[in-house]
Amino acid sequence: MLSDIQETLLQSLEAFQSTQLVKNKYENILEHLDSGVMLFDSEGVLTFINVQMARLLEVSRKSLTGCTLLQILRHPQLSRFKKKKILRIYRETIFHCKKYHELTDESGRQWLLTVTYGDQMDGDYLFSVKDVSDFKQIEQTAYRNDKLAMLGKISASIAHEIRNPLTAIRGFIQLLRPHLIKLGKDEYARIILMEIDRANDIIYEFLNSSKPSAPQTTVIPVSSLLKEVVLLTESEALMKGCQVLLHDDILPLHISVDVKQIKQVILNMVKNAMDAFDLLTGENGGLIEIRAHRDNKNVHICISDNGKGMDHNTLSHLFDPFFTTKESGTGLGLSVSYRIIKNHKGYIAVNSTVGKGTEFVISLPIVEIV
Repeated sequence: MLSDIQETLLQSLEAFQSTQLVKNKYENILEHLDSGVMLFDSEGVLTFINVQMARLLEVSRKSLTGCTLLQILRHPQLSRFKKKKILRIYRETIFHCKKYHELTDESGRQWLLTVTYGDQMDGDYLFSVKDVSDFKQIEQTAYRNDKLAMLGKISASIAHEIRNPLTAIRGFIQLLRPHLIKLGKDEYARIILMEIDRANDIIYEFLNSSKPSAPQTTVIPVSSLLKEVVLLTESEALMKGCQVLLHDDILPLHISVDVKQIKQVILNMVKNAMDAFDLLTGENGGLIEIRAHRDNKNVHICISDNGKGMDHNTLSHLFDPFFTTKESGTGLGLSVSYRIIKNHKGYIAVNSTVGKGTEFVISLPIVEIV
């Protein structure tokens, strides 16, 4: 009899230990997920929070476990920004039964928060947070490419429809020109023809800018390209009270590019930097720095300024066609630059802080000269 009891107890102990091992295993998995996880019971008490979630909240796990939502909102270590976000999520979850929430943190990174509750959770609420910034960037790039492709098609259609009547008008003016010469009005014909040609040039430039032609590449040293850009912008910088500084400690680096197109891109970014100094005053003025360095595969051309910088919303739309923050801007400059660099198998990165300045980094494949 006693041995039966001992055997039963031993089996129960082994079962408990096995269950505990499984529990510890799954808790260990949850602890080391790259997603943040937290669990509230049916009474609204936080019963579990993993390392990643505590790191996101910037509060120790020990001080949060066992707290109610109200206690968490009153936590002295939790920032005001995060308290507002938690309160908003609570309201949208409870009052609007919303299960998916998109958030942007103080540094501009984007997160997707998922809430799981219902019968399968026995009254508990499970919150999981995942960093989706990279996915959003891919999504924005695809959306931007679609817009650029559509812009190219629309531009080609508009150019065709406008050029046809302009060609007809030009032809009739040339037919009428002998009669205008007899009347002493040859100047009128000359002006009309000149303006028609100017309109054609504008259409061509718009068409070319919205859909850049395939690059005609030449291998050139990066230093000579950047020196030429500085020479072209020095006078305008002087008039605007700013300085363009080229760091001439550039190692011999070579790239295979369409010189005209890449020059257009760099000039556009330097001029944008000049525009960023409109609100700057004082003795220091504006400073635009240009430098280049390399890694194993690419040359990185950096154009930085100490201007007014850009907020997250502006940065997220920066390369969208027709998006501009300037009163007289067309919103095509950076979208065209993006397309040109993409056609060269490169990419553009931007870092900006409001009140501190902006840095554009153009990355292009390096050419090794033997």
